[in-house]
Amino acid sequence: MTEKKPGSIMVPSGGMLRETLTRLKLILRLMGDKRVNFLLKLLPVASLGYLFWPVDLVSIIPAVSALDDLAIVGLGAYLFVELCPQDVVQEHMQELASNVSSAPSSDEVVDADARDISDK
Repeated sequence: MTEKKPGSIMVPSGGMLRETLTRLKLILRLMGDKRVNFLLKLLPVASLGYLFWPVDLVSIIPAVSALDDLAIVGLGAYLFVELCPQDVVQEHMQELASNVSSAPSSDEVVDADARDISDK
């Protein structure tokens, strides 16, 4: 089992939450990396800025209006990671993978004795 590094967020293994947090951490690391082009870093900033933009692409149907915001932010995050240099992305992904501790497997057997404790 790997050691937990101070300040790192630990998420149970598997699932959409873990993937989302890993992607978010990756984007934040890439935003701070000097090897990533400055203009490319504007992509996630602009997609987040779209959330606060007063005009929506689709404003006729309220539910669809919220979905287009989510789609723009997701597309911006996806394109940012895809357009970053792959060696830099791989380096950060390896560092993120080393910070993740695996949850103890459910098939572990603990050998113990049980006894009743009375209040007397």
